[in-house]
Amino acid sequence: MAFEACEQLISGELSGEAAAEALAQCPGASFLAGGILGIIIALGLAIVLLFILAIYIYESIARSTIAKKLKHKYPWLAWIPFARTSLILQLGGFHWAWIFLVLIPILGWIALAILMIIAFWRVFEKRKYPGWLALVPLLWFLPIISGLAGIAFLVIIGFVAWKDRK
Repeated sequence: MAFEACEQLISGELSGEAAAEALAQCPGASFLAGGILGIIIALGLAIVLLFILAIYIYESIARSTIAKKLKHKYPWLAWIPFARTSLILQLGGFHWAWIFLVLIPILGWIALAILMIIAFWRVFEKRKYPGWLALVPLLWFLPIISGLAGIAFLVIIGFVAWKDRK
């Protein structure tokens, strides 16, 4: 009986309430539905991870280009997760060791964020861009435009890296 209901369901002979009853009687239907849901979730995660990777690659190329144009000795540091932060700190005139503020919860993170804004401000001015563009990441704290602030900062980093100003 159960497999006959599955057969009728697959062939499309049932619709409406009869299809719902047949689905409840079909032994593999919930397994199949769970598998399909799992595939959808896995695809969604893969797309999100690829998107994050693309942003990381773009930002690393931009930071490396900025470091090269400012004649930093090691522009490849832009590709290493914590070293990329110390690279911006160095380009902004701070010592690289300030990166260790990340080990102090909350207060250290706030202090490091402030140092990063100051460092970006100085880097932007060295590249002849207005320093206040470094304040754009602060807009992430405004719920409505937080996504736009992230996109805007990526665009700003691109301009600073590849468009020379006189």
